[in-house]
Amino acid sequence: MTANLRKVLSKLDWMREQRIWPNGMRYLWTDAFGVVLLVSLYHKLGQSKFLDEAQRVVADVERVLGRRRGLRIGEAADRDGQYFHYLAMWVFALSRLGRIVPEYRTKAIQLVKDIHSAFVIPARGVRWKMLEDLSGPYPGFGPGSLDPFHGYIVYRLLDEDTLADEIRQMKIIVERSYENLVITQDLGLGMMLWMTCFFPEEEWARVQRERSLAILDRMWIDPPGYFCREPGAHSVKFAFTNFGVSVGLQAAEAWPERVARLNSYFETYRSGDEYDADAITHVMACVSSFPGEFIPQRIGA
Repeated sequence: MTANLRKVLSKLDWMREQRIWPNGMRYLWTDAFGVVLLVSLYHKLGQSKFLDEAQRVVADVERVLGRRRGLRIGEAADRDGQYFHYLAMWVFALSRLGRIVPEYRTKAIQLVKDIHSAFVIPARGVRWKMLEDLSGPYPGFGPGSLDPFHGYIVYRLLDEDTLADEIRQMKIIVERSYENLVITQDLGLGMMLWMTCFFPEEEWARVQRERSLAILDRMWIDPPGYFCREPGAHSVKFAFTNFGVSVGLQAAEAWPERVARLNSYFETYRSGDEYDADAITHVMACVSSFPGEFIPQRIGA
């Protein structure tokens, strides 16, 4: 067992003891990453307890966050509404679990069918945030620049035949937007880099991979070894967003020394705010150390 894997298992034990995750408050983004982590551990170690735990998390998310159509952002009072990118990541998590237990693949397909028409404006864009019942856009929010790419990727990975119409709609938006899209925030860059690795031969993926790496290179702060929030904001940093960049870099097989440096830096870094104890920080730290099913080459995508 590698040192990274031992570290992940130890952190999971600590999170359970502190009731941070998976037995803390539900938050869809964190839970999606956590389910993929548990599936990855099941594949790596062959222990059914990780598969069982992944299924318990899914059941709890559906119980707490599930709505007639879609899933609420989180359990806390200020986590109302629905985000498309959270739902897309949850679809990805269900698809990974569905490769082992087929009913979760069925759940993922049904979720796409439930939410797609509410979020997508054909040939124009994808609404970033919707009201909780999907009856209309959430006030004050416009389209999400990465959301068409996210939908396009997870839909294709899930079922290219059943979701052919939805994929076609996403592809049209992707092809109309990729050339002029410039992402400048760390987590968005990491997630875009991750997405470009599934179908790397496509032109949008080649353009965005090169652009994402170029911008991230300007955001690398050395010493001590982290990516700042955006170009020019050299002192602004978040652990969980750096871990998202790490996932993208590992998927792209780029800058392994920087991945190691940022993981080492954030082992001891403390922000002094709620993120020090927040599940999103620690779950994504685990995924950064052991990306498993997030890596396209490892999942046969």
